[in-house]
Amino acid sequence: MTATLLPATATETHDSAMPAWLTLVLATACGLVVANIYYAQPLIGPISAALGMSPQTAGLIVTMAQIGYGAGLLFVVPLGDLFENRSLVLSMIAVAAVALAAASFATHALAFLACALFIGLGTVAVQILVPYAAHLAPEAMRGRVVGNVMSGLMLGIMLARPAASFVTHALSWQAVFVISAAMMVAVIVVLRLTLPRRAPAPGLSYGALLASMGGLLRDTPVLQRRAAYHFFLFGAFSLFWTTVPLLLHGVFDLSQAGIALFALAGVAGAVAAPIAGAVADRGWGRPATGVAMAIAALAFPLSRLGGTGSSFSLACLVAAAILLDFGMTAHLVLAQRAIFSLGAEYRSRLNGLFMAIFFVGGALGSAIGGWAYANGGWSLTAWIGLAMPIAALAGYATERRL
Repeated sequence: MTATLLPATATETHDSAMPAWLTLVLATACGLVVANIYYAQPLIGPISAALGMSPQTAGLIVTMAQIGYGAGLLFVVPLGDLFENRSLVLSMIAVAAVALAAASFATHALAFLACALFIGLGTVAVQILVPYAAHLAPEAMRGRVVGNVMSGLMLGIMLARPAASFVTHALSWQAVFVISAAMMVAVIVVLRLTLPRRAPAPGLSYGALLASMGGLLRDTPVLQRRAAYHFFLFGAFSLFWTTVPLLLHGVFDLSQAGIALFALAGVAGAVAAPIAGAVADRGWGRPATGVAMAIAALAFPLSRLGGTGSSFSLACLVAAAILLDFGMTAHLVLAQRAIFSLGAEYRSRLNGLFMAIFFVGGALGSAIGGWAYANGGWSLTAWIGLAMPIAALAGYATERRL
């Protein structure tokens, strides 16, 4: 199979349908790559013990990967508007593969933390692939393609934590990183053989590209609103998944394996991505946005039903996890469909800004969640979690109907 050069124009409207197999390749690649920054979350205990890290510094195991990912969103993802996309993606996945392999051999905390930084940096390849998929898709089915690709990405996020827990239980935490490094090599080979090259039209230098991002944020109301909405929705998502393991262990007395099984419930929310994409393609993106936010908000009062530690309460918590993941994922796809319709020539920069803004919301949600649970238990945590999608709904209510 030979890869061809896909020209980049200002409109990039394609008449031919995107092959289903290529959508599957992109979705699978996104899921496998994005999982890299989530593997360490349930492994903080064994990794910190092996590296001699104190409880006060163990959180850096996750934080360094997040810093690398955040930096990549702002400084690497915009390069998709400047450099040939396939080569850029393969280069960043290669960075992640090397860092993953090095992490498995790390015996000192500083070495591992440096590897975590580059794992996060390399993982931003997924945020180059998503707008790349939007470039390939014809306008009439762009939402469905983005939705299908995002379903793969969300499955990667949701399966990473239980997968890491199970592999560590069966083998070791080092095995998680070795296996992932090998998968990254396989992904590189597959993408190299299947993806067409896409070279953006000649334009800005890298410095001018970065400088233009402030103007794009200032002058793009759709980006401003969608990023603000998802800031709160992803904050609620991160708050929930940061604190619910504490609730499951402390109140329901679940083991690590039980908590990993609970995390699989969230996978059901991934079905929202293709549904939201199809809805957006029909022109129903605006009402669907409000529905997605309301579904996410409903999760938190649902999570408080039933007696403390009862089977019914646990069932409600599972249902809440599914609803929250469904609402958050649906809005993510609706938002990207709206943003990617603004212009092909700055699609990567818009995506980088969008992701960076709501990523801050996720980090804030995690921090607030830990504080809330320590000071007020699940009751306070759920109230704060509810306030976040309500804030998004309040902003949504101010939109002018067109």
